Amino acid sequence: MSTVAPPAAAAAGTAERLRITEIFLSLQGEARAAGWPSVFVRLTGCPLRCTYCDTAYAFHGGEWRDIDGIVAEVLGHGVRHVCVTGGEPLAQKRCLLLLQRLCDAGLEVSLETSGAMDIAAVDPRVSRVLDIKTPGSGEVARNLWSNLPLLTARDQVKFVICNRADFDWAVGVVAGHRLHERCEVLFSPSFGEIAPRDLADWIVAGKPPVRFQLQLHKLLWNDEPGR
Repeated sequence: MSTVAPPAAAAAGTAERLRITEIFLSLQGEARAAGWPSVFVRLTGCPLRCTYCDTAYAFHGGEWRDIDGIVAEVLGHGVRHVCVTGGEPLAQKRCLLLLQRLCDAGLEVSLETSGAMDIAAVDPRVSRVLDIKTPGSGEVARNLWSNLPLLTARDQVKFVICNRADFDWAVGVVAGHRLHERCEVLFSPSFGEIAPRDLADWIVAGKPPVRFQLQLHKLLWNDEPGR
């Protein structure tokens, strides 16, 4: 008797796979869940090339994984929080299915996305952490501004600030789009480019409606993969 799967069954199996760089347990280093033990699911691939990227190892390679198997591995870590990240996770269309399955499993799910991809179809139970690209990132032209009206109180917006010009630009974006009235707004110093104290002083002096944050994982483990 043949063990070859019928074409329809094989296609269904392929349709529920994602290319994964790594799955690991760590502490969430930023945004609302900072400090919580969290499982990170890092998808492979990204169409952007930000100057400060710390996960270039996720641009290529990875391993094809079944979505149900990914969810099972996440649940096996026994923690409540899971973060789907990349690379750029939404560059893989089936990421939307993974997010839905993780929510269905009763987990607190966050998505770290560049802001260059449409977030309209993301499960509303997911907390979307939208990284708006500053001029210093080298990718400001990739921002998809139509995402901003979709943001809700469940979501967060992050700006990585590389210099004073980035700060002034980001303050203008927050005010112009009234982002602080939609969701929490986070300003982070680009690691190694500006002193955290400088960004903190600019926020104190200017009093924009934003929250200063340091990337906890960088302080603890620098850019070590899997941490």
